[in-house]
Amino acid sequence: MRSHRVRSLCAVLVGAMLLGGVAHAQTSAEPSLFYAEAVAQSAFGNVTSQSYGGEVGVRVWKTLQVFVEFGHVRDVGPDDFRASAQLVAGFLSQLPGVGGVTPSVKEPATFGAVGVRYPIPVTFYRAEPYVLAGVGAAKVTKNVSFSASGKDLTSSLPNLSVILGSDLSGDFTKPMLVLGGGVVWPVWRSVIVDVQLRFNRIAAEGQDPLAPEHLNKGTSFGRVGVGVGYRF
Repeated sequence: MRSHRVRSLCAVLVGAMLLGGVAHAQTSAEPSLFYAEAVAQSAFGNVTSQSYGGEVGVRVWKTLQVFVEFGHVRDVGPDDFRASAQLVAGFLSQLPGVGGVTPSVKEPATFGAVGVRYPIPVTFYRAEPYVLAGVGAAKVTKNVSFSASGKDLTSSLPNLSVILGSDLSGDFTKPMLVLGGGVVWPVWRSVIVDVQLRFNRIAAEGQDPLAPEHLNKGTSFGRVGVGVGYRF
């Protein structure tokens, strides 16, 4: 279901771009200098969660824009993060008097990025497609808790001779890559609606993101959603 949703949105974006090239030439109106948007998105990858944030941009040359975005994703946790928590829960469940232990794991990420956004100089029924690319950084926090019979055991772990390692606690900040595109519709005067698709990759903790052996490591996730903004 999730992959079908993403494929459908990609088809809409690509279709708008292709049809726009056939249907209309570039508008003669002078493009706006600035824009600002509030964004709500669904995040998908190893888990499905929510993302929200904002984006601002300025036109620097013809239609080319420089943008800055910032946001928060509720959970980007990889599979090995959850597997490590499950191992600890299994160990705790075997301790006398503890019983079945259930882990709760989340790895939220707060991010910011800067890049270039290129509005494709065609329109189709007022739709304005664009592509973008940017780089930034993301702070990832590891939130793990354990409970048994409705009781939170997390604060009692040291009393059970369990100390969580860096794989299940703390936070880290790493570089992040952003690629994507979208379609903007002017809906009323200077108000716009921006249907977005973003792909993101956060470098792995404790590793050089430029080292060849680490290029296939890290956390990847997508964001699909809608921004509502204003041009001025």
